[in-house]
Amino acid sequence: MKHALSVTRSDDFAAWYQEVIAEADMAEESGVRGCMVIKPWGYGIWERIQALMDARIKAAGVQNCYFPLFIPLSYFAKEAEHVEGFAKEMAVVTHHRLVSDGKGGLVPDPEAKLEEPLVVRPTSETVIGAAMARWIQSWRDLPLLTNQWANVVRWEMRTRMFLRTSEFLWQEGHTAHADKADAMAEMLRALEMYRSFSEDVLAMPVVAGEKPENERFPGAVSTYSIEAMMQDGKALQAGTSHYLGTGFAESAGIRYQDKEGQQTLCHTTSWGVSTRLIGGLIMTHGDDDGLRVPPLVAPHQIVIVPMLRDNEEDDAVIAYCRELTAELAKVRAFDEPLRVHYDGRAIKAANKRWGWVKKGAPVIIEIGGRDVAGGNVSWLRRDALYNESGKLASTIEPKGDLVARASALIEEIQASLHKEATTRRDANITRGIASLDALAAHFTDGNKYPGWVELGWSRPAGAELEEVVTKLKAHKLTIRNTPMDVATPSGQCIFTGKPAVETIYVARSY
Repeated sequence: MKHALSVTRSDDFAAWYQEVIAEADMAEESGVRGCMVIKPWGYGIWERIQALMDARIKAAGVQNCYFPLFIPLSYFAKEAEHVEGFAKEMAVVTHHRLVSDGKGGLVPDPEAKLEEPLVVRPTSETVIGAAMARWIQSWRDLPLLTNQWANVVRWEMRTRMFLRTSEFLWQEGHTAHADKADAMAEMLRALEMYRSFSEDVLAMPVVAGEKPENERFPGAVSTYSIEAMMQDGKALQAGTSHYLGTGFAESAGIRYQDKEGQQTLCHTTSWGVSTRLIGGLIMTHGDDDGLRVPPLVAPHQIVIVPMLRDNEEDDAVIAYCRELTAELAKVRAFDEPLRVHYDGRAIKAANKRWGWVKKGAPVIIEIGGRDVAGGNVSWLRRDALYNESGKLASTIEPKGDLVARASALIEEIQASLHKEATTRRDANITRGIASLDALAAHFTDGNKYPGWVELGWSRPAGAELEEVVTKLKAHKLTIRNTPMDVATPSGQCIFTGKPAVETIYVARSY
């Protein structure tokens, strides 16, 4: 079967990923290493993610703020563990003016050196902590729940669009609480928000759980994540939520006067998701014809393509398409009006059709003279593009029938994508591996897409954990997380020989 892309997932998954982005017209290189231009279709998906996530954030009583892009270096120096975790990724501004070098170029003006270097934010705990110290005086000011939508910069050595870029877009929630219990409840609320958003909105099944000690956010007491399985079996950390304890509060001076009049340190949290979610969406739902976008985040859920012949029928076809667009726009799915797009560009209808296939529009409708004459529509469902014989599974039916069931169709596509991804993930989790050698063999013995391995382990810490991590690194493996609400496993930990106390997933990852 011939597909729209020149490379398939099975031939070269990495090259396929890059081609999906290019052919779906989602993003392109910017001329700055590790930075990308996000084009309208890619940014439209991000806008949908942002709008739907922002509604959930605000529903939890969190208020949006904005904090500066530039953070004084001294703010980071107050939190040694935090700065150490980001030091190799920080971009630093040292001058505020350029001058001519006398050779037709520009150089930093030695007279314009800043008194204190400014870090381009890699994350905002330090600068937000300084604000919280000013805003919080009494127990009456707690909890303080803030969020910002922003860009951050982490100077990555190896970059890949949407997955790992030097600059990326995200939201970062930062909260302060009177005690550990309240902070932990907020941290877990954010984690559940991410889990349900990924499952229900992105149709991307995930496992929510706690990261091991070596994978904690720099300076955090505990870190939790959602982990998704991509079609090549690798894991993608799709969102994180951190309980920061009182460490950041102590370094920033975030204190409150309690009901007894005592000065007490706040307990803080931070949590975030980024444009990495789009990379996860591509690798979860894309196929050999391009992207498939879950309807809830598709900028256009239904695209209408007129099949024009440069003859007297064209005016009637255009009028029919516009009428259909208006009718469908009155239909609601997921409690919103359908997002319907009429593609009137002056290019061949077949090129438009395959362009929208590669972009992953959930439903593509083609209208020609015969459809108008018969009062019909001809449409393709992007999640089920081909029939059993390998031909395009085009459906022809009366226009009124499609309009009547358009809402159910869109919701069915959303559910279908989630079911497909869940079935694939569950089929690629291996259990019953009883030794480190067997684990290594699973990931090396000609197994192209080995998926994840579920193990019981003894939750080692410190030097014992580092020994485990070293053994896993030798096979390019990582511990993803300890899934929540899973029964305590029986047997021994294959790494330490001690009784297993919890379950972990081991995988290769992005």
